[in-house]
Amino acid sequence: MSPRAHLVPAALAVWATALAGLLWTWWAALAVGLTAAVLGGLALRSWRPAAVAVAVASPVAALWIGAQVHGAAHHPLRAAAERGTTATVHFELDDRPRGLRTSGFGSRASGVDLVVVRATVEGGGRIAVLAPAARWRDLLPGQRVTARGTLAPPQGGELTVAVLRVRGPPRDVTEAPVWQRIAEDLRAGLRGASTALDPEPAGLLPALVVGDTSKLSPRVVEEFRTAGLAHVLVVSGANLAILCGAVLLLLRLFRVGPRGCAVAAMAALVGFVVLAGPEPSVLRAAVMGAVALLALVLGRERSALPALAAAVVVLVLYDPELATQPGFGLSVVATAALVLLAPRWAAAMKDRGVPVGFAEALAVPLAANLATAPLVAGISGQVSLVAVLANLLVAPVVAPATVLGVLAAVLAQVYEPAARLAVEVAGPAASWLITVGRHASAVPGAAVGWPSGWAGGALLAGVLVLGYAVTRLRRIRTVVVAVAVGAVVVVVPVSVISPGWPASGWSVVACDVGQGDAVVLATAERDRAVLVDTGPDPVPVLSCLRRLGVRRIPLVVLSHLHADHVGGLAAVLADRGVGAVAVGPSRQPEWAWEEVRERARTAGVRVVELDAGQRLSWPGLDLDVLGPRTDPADGTKTNTAVNDASLVLRASTAAGRVLLTGDIELAGQADLLGGHVDLRADVLKVPHHGSRYSSPAFLTAVRPRIALVSVGAGNRYGHPSGVLVDALTRHGALVLRTDRDGDTAVLAGPHGPRVARRGGDPSDHGQGENDEEQRRLDPTALGLGAAGRQPGGGLGAVAARLHRRTVATRRTAAGLHVLRVRGPAWWRPGHRGPGHRHRRHPDGTGARRRHRLPADLRRPVRRRPRHTAGGMARRALQPGEGETPVAPDADRLAGRHRTSRTARPAGAGRVPSNRLAALLQDRAVTADRPVTAAPPDLPGPGR
Repeated sequence: MSPRAHLVPAALAVWATALAGLLWTWWAALAVGLTAAVLGGLALRSWRPAAVAVAVASPVAALWIGAQVHGAAHHPLRAAAERGTTATVHFELDDRPRGLRTSGFGSRASGVDLVVVRATVEGGGRIAVLAPAARWRDLLPGQRVTARGTLAPPQGGELTVAVLRVRGPPRDVTEAPVWQRIAEDLRAGLRGASTALDPEPAGLLPALVVGDTSKLSPRVVEEFRTAGLAHVLVVSGANLAILCGAVLLLLRLFRVGPRGCAVAAMAALVGFVVLAGPEPSVLRAAVMGAVALLALVLGRERSALPALAAAVVVLVLYDPELATQPGFGLSVVATAALVLLAPRWAAAMKDRGVPVGFAEALAVPLAANLATAPLVAGISGQVSLVAVLANLLVAPVVAPATVLGVLAAVLAQVYEPAARLAVEVAGPAASWLITVGRHASAVPGAAVGWPSGWAGGALLAGVLVLGYAVTRLRRIRTVVVAVAVGAVVVVVPVSVISPGWPASGWSVVACDVGQGDAVVLATAERDRAVLVDTGPDPVPVLSCLRRLGVRRIPLVVLSHLHADHVGGLAAVLADRGVGAVAVGPSRQPEWAWEEVRERARTAGVRVVELDAGQRLSWPGLDLDVLGPRTDPADGTKTNTAVNDASLVLRASTAAGRVLLTGDIELAGQADLLGGHVDLRADVLKVPHHGSRYSSPAFLTAVRPRIALVSVGAGNRYGHPSGVLVDALTRHGALVLRTDRDGDTAVLAGPHGPRVARRGGDPSDHGQGENDEEQRRLDPTALGLGAAGRQPGGGLGAVAARLHRRTVATRRTAAGLHVLRVRGPAWWRPGHRGPGHRHRRHPDGTGARRRHRLPADLRRPVRRRPRHTAGGMARRALQPGEGETPVAPDADRLAGRHRTSRTARPAGAGRVPSNRLAALLQDRAVTADRPVTAAPPDLPGPGR
């Protein structure tokens, strides 16, 4: 064994001991540690230094880690947490509060509502505090706090004894240590100076330098994740190496000796750890740097591998939780790859004639990405195929941007104009990073799905090891290379150049945007479509538009101004050519209305209001505005009133009529029924994500063949309602849900509309980097709130599956699930719907002969007996979040609903139909935002 590797077995033994204790129990740590000491000592007898290291480190780790795990499991707060006790706790903060980003829904805007912070209680024991962001986000490590809240059990795999859910402000807050206050001033100075840049680079620079992502947009985070650049957004050992390297280079220019350089570099190292915070990768790099600097002072040989092994031993003993943290594992594995693999690969490429600089620049990202690929796949469930190239392109600008960012943070404390100058110099580097991430993530097939979890990581690791072993055998190397090239030649054209999605000839697509709405209506031009609503977040709707190849959007219609319908507007305006933004009569909530106006003004796009009775036309698409037929009355700030003021549109497409209903509930549906509006449609976008507040009379009036439910997986609102799903299936509709089917397209077919489903992909939702943390600390999951019954998983879901087998013919084309939909119930033979009396045709196909299906598509329809649980509720039901109980009697609501118009709110321009066409102009798009108007060839005049 090489002398450089003597500490490696000890590091692995300590790490395994910590994993056993945290993932199982305290006695597992004892067993693994003591077993490693015995077996390691016997196996490594010929390498005495390694055997001694294992024999010493393993028992120490077993006793130390086992004692900590046992203490956490039997802590008094753990028992109180199991009972859900409310308690007053005194504790000291261990790190800075970290925001949890949530998607908006209803009148609640998206953003950071909660923070989570780690703390140590008086008398020992770690807790996680979940608290309101507004009152807790400015606290600093080292401050002592008193708070009262509800205790809940933590998840496994850590030493946390309880989670404290706090609803009020912190009390009895002490002053933070002076070094923490200085560090916060430096971070605030960097954030302030970064405002000299555009918003996206201004948010990226603090993330690049100190890991502060508070001002970074979710879109950039998702693009960097897809491109394999997510490590740039978290402070890591690379930042530390860059800073210490800059300090050493500066001191060498002044001819400072080795010991003086080491002392100055150590001061920079400690200062950066305080500035950035105790992140796992920073701690690993700090210990490695300290070992290397100590060797420099002592005049000993400096080697990275012993320093890495020593860092693992020291840090896992100091904080056993690091053993289970993905950031620590990624940091260690990447560093090991840079130490062991990158030099050999660079030397091999140089021997084959590759230039020295290019060989080293290519070997570093290649080694790091291949080594960490199993961990990344296990964590994220995907593998980036563009990561190596993206990292190669951004590598030259990371170091100067980091150094200039640190310099700006220091200068901001002395002279702010100088700090802003440093930021402006770093601006092009930050912009280049965003450009590379955006274009790399937009490459078709940039990231491919992979099984997540331990099994997925192990599978990819096995594939990589097997591939490496096979390529070492010269006899079959040529065969392996030929097979790989052949696979690429076959797979790439099928999955990238000619992908299965979008389905050819699509007319309507319900985008999978999570718990929100976004519907795309195709025109006769390939890259041009109308967008109705933009979902709760920017990433999903942009991904959907990109997959569909839509570049020009003559009109973005916002059915109403709730956050789950307008959250992606800013990104759509910046990334696509938009002609105009259309809204309905409601201006609530006020924050959303102001945001829509500001975003449109920034993009140079006009906001217009649509009225019932208007018609808009494009080649291949007509759009009729059916409602609301009344202006919102007083008290429209309630969520239900805003929902009922949604724009209701009927689109005439090649696939048939499509009814887009926004979030209208019972009163809005009664308004349409009372106005004798023709609501018949082939496709229904189900109101309010499948809420229970849809009347039987409304569904009977629409009689859809296909019902599209835009809903988020695992939502807390119980959408879609099982009662509603049953009602739709009884009306003969094929119910499709974006949480299960993903992006869902409706196509024209010879015998009626067909459906193509892309398939669900949770990674497309882009909810932020702390989704897992949010789910783990969710109040309902913690038992802090009553988890209501979630309809849709019982009778409704079973009925939907049975009904699909009865009324649909499944076909597969180009990797898509394509379904040919039978006629609605009122077209089926022998059906006697209300108000429909017709004579049967002599051949038994019903009165409407033109809708007769071919013999090979006819299937018997088994009638189910009536069941009280299958009908629509005829009473006021328990409301979901943001809903209020209302009487579901549609006729009675229609009778008492207001029909007069009130004064119109100011804001959106009210334009006659014959002048609206001139406003809906596509905008040509440059790199990031629309700048010029295209020729006025868009919608024709209303008629």
